[in-house]
Amino acid sequence: MRASQFFFNTQKEAPNEAELQSHILMVRAGLIKRLGSGLYSWMPLGLRVLRKVEAIVRDEMNKAGALELLMPAVQPKELWEETGRWAVFGPQMLKIQDRHEREFCFGPTHEEVITDIARKEIRSYKQLPLNFYQIQTKFRDEIRPRFGVMRAREFMMKDAYSFHTDFASLEQTYQTMYQAYSNVFNRLGLKFRAVKADTGAIGGDGSHEFHVLADSGEDGLAYCDTSDFAANVELAEAVMPIQPRAAAQEQMCNVDTPKQTACEDVAKLLNIGIERTVKAIALIVTVDNKAQFVLALLRGDHHLNEVKLAKLAGFADFRFAIEEEIRANLNCPPGFIGPVGVGANVQVIADRTVAAMSDFICGANKPKYHLAGVNFGRDLPEPSVVADIRNVVEGDISPDGKGVLSLCRGVEVGHIFQLRTKYSEAMNATYLDENGQSQVMEMGCYGIGVSRIVGAAIEQGNDEHGIIFPASMAPFSMVICAIGYDKSELVKTTTNKLHDELLTAGVDVLLDDRGERPGVMFAEADLMGIPHRVVIGERGLNEGNVEYKTRSATEAQSLPLVNLVEFLQRVAK
Repeated sequence: MRASQFFFNTQKEAPNEAELQSHILMVRAGLIKRLGSGLYSWMPLGLRVLRKVEAIVRDEMNKAGALELLMPAVQPKELWEETGRWAVFGPQMLKIQDRHEREFCFGPTHEEVITDIARKEIRSYKQLPLNFYQIQTKFRDEIRPRFGVMRAREFMMKDAYSFHTDFASLEQTYQTMYQAYSNVFNRLGLKFRAVKADTGAIGGDGSHEFHVLADSGEDGLAYCDTSDFAANVELAEAVMPIQPRAAAQEQMCNVDTPKQTACEDVAKLLNIGIERTVKAIALIVTVDNKAQFVLALLRGDHHLNEVKLAKLAGFADFRFAIEEEIRANLNCPPGFIGPVGVGANVQVIADRTVAAMSDFICGANKPKYHLAGVNFGRDLPEPSVVADIRNVVEGDISPDGKGVLSLCRGVEVGHIFQLRTKYSEAMNATYLDENGQSQVMEMGCYGIGVSRIVGAAIEQGNDEHGIIFPASMAPFSMVICAIGYDKSELVKTTTNKLHDELLTAGVDVLLDDRGERPGVMFAEADLMGIPHRVVIGERGLNEGNVEYKTRSATEAQSLPLVNLVEFLQRVAK
């Protein structure tokens, strides 16, 4: 490809709305162009990257035995009503009407559509298992689109759906997809982790997320260096402390905390570690159509895990109590509330760590006061529920008992689910077994955010000069920067010949033949993340040399013209 025949639209300045490096660099490098909130055009340079990601995803899916199809982006309301998700999916779904006022949605996902295909086309156990996939545009009406393609409203996704006679068959395909996804991210040259995850809005049983590791990632990941354990922080279990609760050593007493409402401030005032404090979080749950006031207790330095809490019996639709509700139940303003002396109308649940604490400090349910030396069984009843309701922290015992946990951040780029019969049962997707009996199909679902991978790769690979793409997904593998191309016949002839020979050898090469100054060519090549750069100038040619540099190297090296194509072909593969 010749730069004079391509379209580049690089920018020197970052867009005002850009927050993440990937967003800044994708716009500056001319990969994407903003149309509206969360809507982006993929420009020619960016589309080359996107297509390379697609090609690897498609190749691995085909190798895994999946069959590609393409389903409509617009889906009728009736299908979603069969599974109950027309209302449940919420405002993320873009709902539209046709000229006859029939309701449709622009598909955020395709479980209903593929299940409709399966129930109409699959009759016998002899047709199963089957795994269908597509690479298609999705739309989710994000409440606050941000971070460029990382949280866009319209995005490119690979979604696959498998159908089975039994759970054993589903598990086998699930493992095949797990390996296929690992192959995809390895081939893309990304550092990633697969972690156990919550099934979320898609539903089903087991699931794994695939995360590209990046400090800017929205998701917290917990892993053990001495075992295979890895999980999303939302799911990682905080195990019960090994040491039993110590015996009480202190008498409970009031301590004056006139302005201290946060555990950090109380600990500082009392000159103690924050790990000796307990915070009470006021919640409201619905029991028999009535609001129940609940206090959830966590150690002062721990954070509530809302996903875990919502999985407790009766807490699926919990919400945080407002100040009026706190005052009505505890006769105290927020900031000084605690579990001691509460009435029978208040349920107290404690995190496992809190349940093992003694002589702790908590709110006194009296303005400007806390209680010190508090102990369960003596100063207040044992909590009615003890459960894991917090996020794990560095150094926690690994749930598999084989070490301790470390934390990192990641960008979710893939998610696989064991759906089981959630959709097939709701939509009556059945087959006839060996005995001619009707059975409900088992299902799996497997998604990869194709466009999101591009942003995640840039979050993982960038520097002050621009993008550092892995070679497998860079827009061009190599750029030839011709100094004086429009002025020197020797430079023009040599670069044209090298360009053509590299193309013939299968190297995805860009020839910068625009006659730009060296600094401009170098800066743009670095901004776009092209892995290999060859500089050809008249002075070097007179000495029989060219200059070669990789994107991440600090210094260039001189290479002889002899056997140059063979060398460049080898490094570009």
